[in-house]
Amino acid sequence: MSTTRTIQVFIKLLPSIFALRKDRRKWVKTEGKDIDLEKYRKNARKVLNTFISLGPVYIKLGQWLSSRADILPQPYLEELSKLQDNVPSAPFDQVKPIIEHDIGLIKEKFDYIDPNPISGASLGQVYRGRISGQEIVVKVKRPGIEKIVEEDLQVLKKILPIALRFVDPNLRYSAKAILSQFIETIHEEMDYTIESSNLKKIKHDMMKNNMVIPSVYDEYSSKNILTMEYIPGIKITNVEALNEKGIDRQKLVIDVHKVFFTMLLRHSLFHADPHPGNISVTDDGKLILYDYGMVGKLDNETRLRLIRLYLALVEKDPPRTVNAMADLGMLTPDFNRTVIEKGIELAVGAMHGKKPDEMEVQSLMELANKTMSKFPFILPKNLALYMRMASIIEGIYKTHKVDFKFVKVLREILEEENLIKDAYIEELKYSFQRFAKSIDATISIAPELKKFIDENRSIQLLNAKQKSNILLSGSILSSAIFVGSSILYTSNENMGIIGMLGSLVIMSIFVIFRKH
Repeated sequence: MSTTRTIQVFIKLLPSIFALRKDRRKWVKTEGKDIDLEKYRKNARKVLNTFISLGPVYIKLGQWLSSRADILPQPYLEELSKLQDNVPSAPFDQVKPIIEHDIGLIKEKFDYIDPNPISGASLGQVYRGRISGQEIVVKVKRPGIEKIVEEDLQVLKKILPIALRFVDPNLRYSAKAILSQFIETIHEEMDYTIESSNLKKIKHDMMKNNMVIPSVYDEYSSKNILTMEYIPGIKITNVEALNEKGIDRQKLVIDVHKVFFTMLLRHSLFHADPHPGNISVTDDGKLILYDYGMVGKLDNETRLRLIRLYLALVEKDPPRTVNAMADLGMLTPDFNRTVIEKGIELAVGAMHGKKPDEMEVQSLMELANKTMSKFPFILPKNLALYMRMASIIEGIYKTHKVDFKFVKVLREILEEENLIKDAYIEELKYSFQRFAKSIDATISIAPELKKFIDENRSIQLLNAKQKSNILLSGSILSSAIFVGSSILYTSNENMGIIGMLGSLVIMSIFVIFRKH
């Protein structure tokens, strides 16, 4: 069975692999300029339809690849991010035994469960019901899904490394890591106890925000079943229905960004699948967030680096932005700083309103995408999920076409969550680390420097040497004060400037003293 399935999948995927190879090479060569975008989107839609036809694992693979800017050109990312796994549901008589095995007899435990699902996804399907008069939804894992997933993962282990290597030889180094990250993601999504834990953590973190998150019925939940309160709402992209209710859509777009970037930057556990099917709106304009199967979790160090990145963008500082991007692993060690800084400068201009009709985040995403496409490397799993999240939110903004400035909202988030202080502390640490490295480098060459001086020492130059030593001492002292003042400048401009001027005065005094 496995061999037959492998051949079937390979034949279906082959045209997509060829198209991607050709498109990716051209995208990298032209850096995404002067290309036929519609042709790229057409090819991406074919890939999307192929994944749907191959079943649950490939639907999930398509969703997951929509976060991989290190593999796919931007038009592919945009198309695949639209992939919502709406697939025909299994009959209820196959689902009922799963519920009754884990929870107990339906007629004893529930008032009722409607046998007609309200949605069917690739890994599970959702039913409405009632418990003790309370409206609920029951998410049940698809019958036999573990076996289907394991068989297709075996197929992917054979095909994906070869396919990635064919698309770009450089990807052979990261193919195994990419595959293991995907396998980890899909296994997490099949365990509803993990989803329940994610939901509760985000609900606790975001209790002060303008949003609604359903509660979990623990005694009616298991690894295969997740029972939650039923909270109906208007789909986030249903513009007509939102207008009928008189909901301020500009405020709605701002709220979406505030909710998701607060999750990311303040709490580090974030919902990574905010497609329109997972976000609704109450009649009074509050956001409702469903489905916590795909989440990202940033460690504190990465979270602080992201804050540094965003603060640098807000403060229009390309060099600091590039430093933060490099620290996040978004750039390769041999990146061209001049070119990247110029790109960031253009992106920052767009973000601060020079191109008000464009989504400001898009500039940054495209720049990162072009960089990563040209130099493939292993993008950390949760950083990839963050980029997926940002990309999907951008799609929601485009649907509403309202006046919106991402930088303004970002600044508000950083201020409201008291994150600017954290960013400056992190920037100081970064500056000290760089300074320490330069000191280490100086110390490491000291023996060679001493040897050179010893070999060239002479009595005739003794007097000159003493004067040089005076100047050298002055240089070291004034340089130390200047570096310290530069670091201080980021948090206290006046003291920083005073320190820098002081270092120049000290240097001048030593120069005069040397002449005498």
